[in-house]
Amino acid sequence: MYANRSNFRVKKMAKVLKVTESGYHAWVKRQAREPSPRDRAKAELHDKVMDIYIASKGIYGSRKITRALKRKYHIQVNHKRVEKILQEAGIKSKVTKKYKATTNSKHNYPVSPNLLERQFEADRPNQKMVSDITYIPTDEGWLYLASIMDLCGRKIVGISMGSRLKKELVINALNDAVSRTGRVKDCILHSDRGSQYCSHNYQNILKAYGFTSSMSRNGDCWDNAPMESFWGKLKQEWLNNQHFKTREEAKSAVFEYIWIFYNRQRIHASNGYMTPEEFYKSATLAA
Repeated sequence: MYANRSNFRVKKMAKVLKVTESGYHAWVKRQAREPSPRDRAKAELHDKVMDIYIASKGIYGSRKITRALKRKYHIQVNHKRVEKILQEAGIKSKVTKKYKATTNSKHNYPVSPNLLERQFEADRPNQKMVSDITYIPTDEGWLYLASIMDLCGRKIVGISMGSRLKKELVINALNDAVSRTGRVKDCILHSDRGSQYCSHNYQNILKAYGFTSSMSRNGDCWDNAPMESFWGKLKQEWLNNQHFKTREEAKSAVFEYIWIFYNRQRIHASNGYMTPEEFYKSATLAA
């Protein structure tokens, strides 16, 4: 009786799969045997792709994962193969949107000329830097973040966070950048025309350190495109899926992204798929 049931199932499955009964038996045997070296290699590549994707918090797409496979595991594959693995798993990388922080340019402070002129490349550290302010919502209110980026490798070299949008915010970021980078004499530091950046206190400290001040044209966010791009990455890749009850929680998330992930782990196409830290160090040694 059991043999008859088994034969009936085989006939039924063969009919459903539109194969012969002998073909069905051969398929069952193939499934029961040990996986081939090719199958094992495919499974191993899948696992490594998933490991890199998860480690990047879902940020990396196929091209960056392909580069990371080569960097981390010395595996050379075509990005189309990685793309297929991601598609089969129903995975997409996060898309970065652009964000614009509010700028109060209605003031009577002097404004510096635009010396940077959208020349966003730097072949050595402490040559060109850009700065900007953005905000992060929490249940306690806004957390304001001022950052300074060295255009050599797009590395963040100074930050400051606080509950008030005052000149002290950008002054503290400036002090942080100098403490981390050292010599900044004759370095161009570009910002918008916000009252914090144009304030006498900030400008005096800027000049005392040896920076040369540069400012965007009125209302032109493209004059500070690298910082705008960084805000998009920070928020879309890291912050937008998190809810912060306190400013301290938000601060912790920002610290983790900038000092642990962005500078040291996140590879950039514009850096030749090096991290900001790696690019910055290599340029330092070459200088």
